[in-house]
Amino acid sequence: MKNFFLFLFLCIGMTAQAGKPVPSDPKATPEAVKLYRNMLNLQHKGLMFGHQDALAYGTKWYGEDGRSDVKDVCGDYPAVFGWELGHLELGKPYSLDSVYFDKIRGYIKKVNKEGGINTISWHFTNLFTGGSAWDVSSNKTVASILPGGEKHELYKQYLDKLAAFMLSLKTDQGTLIPILFRPFHEHTGSWFWWGKNLCSADDYKALWRFTVTYLRDTKNVHHLLYSYSTDRFNTTEEYLDRYPGDDLIDVVAFDLYDRGPEYSATLGNCAKMVAKIAAEKGKIGAVSEAGGPIAKNPEWWTKVLLETLRPYDLSYVLVWRNAHNNPKESAFGPWKGCASEQDFVKFYNDPKTLFQKDVQKVLEK
Repeated sequence: MKNFFLFLFLCIGMTAQAGKPVPSDPKATPEAVKLYRNMLNLQHKGLMFGHQDALAYGTKWYGEDGRSDVKDVCGDYPAVFGWELGHLELGKPYSLDSVYFDKIRGYIKKVNKEGGINTISWHFTNLFTGGSAWDVSSNKTVASILPGGEKHELYKQYLDKLAAFMLSLKTDQGTLIPILFRPFHEHTGSWFWWGKNLCSADDYKALWRFTVTYLRDTKNVHHLLYSYSTDRFNTTEEYLDRYPGDDLIDVVAFDLYDRGPEYSATLGNCAKMVAKIAAEKGKIGAVSEAGGPIAKNPEWWTKVLLETLRPYDLSYVLVWRNAHNNPKESAFGPWKGCASEQDFVKFYNDPKTLFQKDVQKVLEK
């Protein structure tokens, strides 16, 4: 019954949709346009659930075909699947999370075929120092990779590899698969080399503009929806301080992990502001990364995450990965036998939350 009303709502919404919104890329593929419009409509009906690396591995398992910790618990897959491309720029065969890029390509194809949504992050190397994305030893990195900078040509080589991977993401029929691409995230913090204390606001915006225009105009990549994603923030002005422009952005989002008693209040405040910004700008709104103490709080899914986000029109919330080589207690998603397993089933059954079975028919249209 939940699926029927969801489907009916979206059919009516798509028929009556005024203005026919389009993504920021004027040359966006028909599939990217379709995904954008579907997600805009869908966020007014429910909140999609996402999980990072959901098909690649989970608690104490790796590479088991068709398996997902989420599916083990509730019998359904997430609606949104997150993937990471760090180390692609180095020419390595696998990501910084030890997933082979060929496998990621296959997972993305599978998710798209089954009606899910793929989102990609890129924790790529500090080009100025040679360190990781977390190397914040220099405040010159962003300036060095902008046009005219000493590392600019190297950055274009990185983008060439990124573009080649994105353009390899195709269906069996050869159609490019639409992707949510989320670079330079959590920039309101300073733990990545692109963070707020490591570059000026103007340089951050210039980095975004060069990256998007290079991918679009030079590499002819037109199947990406671009996600602007901060960490925690206190005001709308702070959130938009480094916003690169409506012509470059399709998704306005933020990352926020539960690290203390103030979490619900902060999450709610950020969600309220982002939902408002998304509505005003005609963009998709989301919580692009989240996670909490699910091993200790058996009702975190319903009492903290769901009840805090319930009042707001946001497209999805994605929790981070369940690392196969870490203790189960460090997992951000549910797993069979965890303390919050039954609470996650309640989370799944709530009409507000949307999983793959809820959205696959709509997103395939």
